[in-house]
Amino acid sequence: MKSLSGSLLGGQSTKHNSRLGLKLATLLLIWPGSLTLADWLGDTRPLMGTEVSVYLWSESPETGQQALEEVFDEAARIDRLMSTYKDDSEISRINRLAAQSPVQIGDELFQVIQRSLDISVLTLGAFDITYDSVGQHYDFRSRHRPDAKTVESERENIDYRFVQLDRAAGTIVFLQQGVRINLGGIAKGYVVERGIDILRQKGVQNAIVTAGGDSRLLGDRRGRPWMVGIRDPRNDGQVAISLPLADEAISTSGDYERYFDEDGIRYHHIIQPRTGEPAGGVRSATVIGPDAVITDALSTSVFVLGVEDGLTLIATLPDYESIVIDAQGRVYYSDGLQKPIHDLSE
Repeated sequence: MKSLSGSLLGGQSTKHNSRLGLKLATLLLIWPGSLTLADWLGDTRPLMGTEVSVYLWSESPETGQQALEEVFDEAARIDRLMSTYKDDSEISRINRLAAQSPVQIGDELFQVIQRSLDISVLTLGAFDITYDSVGQHYDFRSRHRPDAKTVESERENIDYRFVQLDRAAGTIVFLQQGVRINLGGIAKGYVVERGIDILRQKGVQNAIVTAGGDSRLLGDRRGRPWMVGIRDPRNDGQVAISLPLADEAISTSGDYERYFDEDGIRYHHIIQPRTGEPAGGVRSATVIGPDAVITDALSTSVFVLGVEDGLTLIATLPDYESIVIDAQGRVYYSDGLQKPIHDLSE
């Protein structure tokens, strides 16, 4: 398959103690009972507003454990850089200052924001990191949502074109007061790609790194493919579709990750940029491809676009495939996917 080109793909390219039946927010790693766990190391830790998991094969427990710790250290570093929940993060500093004047930012964050804006162009705004102008007003734990007046006012601040980068100066500026950015739709994919990069450098050949609904597989399961299950959106812990994968990234965005139901309406965290309201018509969107940064952003984009427009987008990207479960539980596949092992629609 061909790769996306240009700055879009620029930059750097799962429970405690190897628990069987690893349960993730949106993906399930199906670990067959016949697999010996003697030389597999794994752990899960709370990071990135979710859980980050690392599983790897190493003939040396000491070397494997060191590699594992380096991946978690890297995830913690990125969390400190990109979390909007940390007042001292670089993203929080940008949100405080960038509407007043250009803000100097580090090259790493510059590159991630640039890739986000490139994906916004690719998806005609379906992916938009300025969604947080409305998203900041949701608190899913306390079941709080913004009222109609707030949504109407804040959606005027959702437009990726309000974010301007200056490569020569290394700065970012917001062109309108009230704009906020949030990398929640791409940062976890970046974390798992960086984790896989570290494992490669350490000589690891078989591993999986996961952050919430984003996973990156390094190699295969020592001669057999990994079996990755896409969660049934309406049955927690149940597999809707299982897929054999090797050396791929897979990301799922679902309306069951952060949400609450009120008067028969599901309010969730995936915002439709045009309306400022939670996107409808889809329960989950999964994207498979070579780069978790891109699959992370594309799964959000396909969810926002809906079945028809989302799969039309994926059809233009030869390296990427998608599975979408709509609001009625019907399952749709992009053209390049063969029939999966298990499908809830049957």
